[in-house]
Amino acid sequence: MREESYTVPKASSIPGSVEDWLNRAKSDLALAQIELPEGASYVGLCYHAQQAAEKAIKAISIHQGWNFQDVHNIAVLIRDLEMNGIPVPAEVKSSARLTECAHQTRYPGTSEPVTREEHEQALDRGRSDLRWAETVIAKPKPRS
Repeated sequence: MREESYTVPKASSIPGSVEDWLNRAKSDLALAQIELPEGASYVGLCYHAQQAAEKAIKAISIHQGWNFQDVHNIAVLIRDLEMNGIPVPAEVKSSARLTECAHQTRYPGTSEPVTREEHEQALDRGRSDLRWAETVIAKPKPRS
């Protein structure tokens, strides 16, 4: 399949509403912001920051009436939005690196430990993506 001809199929059986997806994104973001006890790992918090970003982006697809690919790869989800006419700010595009938090960093021994700074960056990305999604969703969706 040629990439430039790809379009996201219309939503047909995605469970939950746009609001449900945004609420889940907000819940994940809240979990990503909790204080850790001494010696605990930031990995789980980064995972929740990634989940907040992913769910916020998927909420945009649902708002537009599109299905989304069943992936956790934020770059793919962003590409799908762009290929269907949604301009994505560079700040949100930089969230693609959060995909690593959904896979490689989740299990012990599969990556370097996550630092406080990396956690703060992941948290910033999750916050930014959620704010952007809420802005996009607040606008009327285009007529089909």
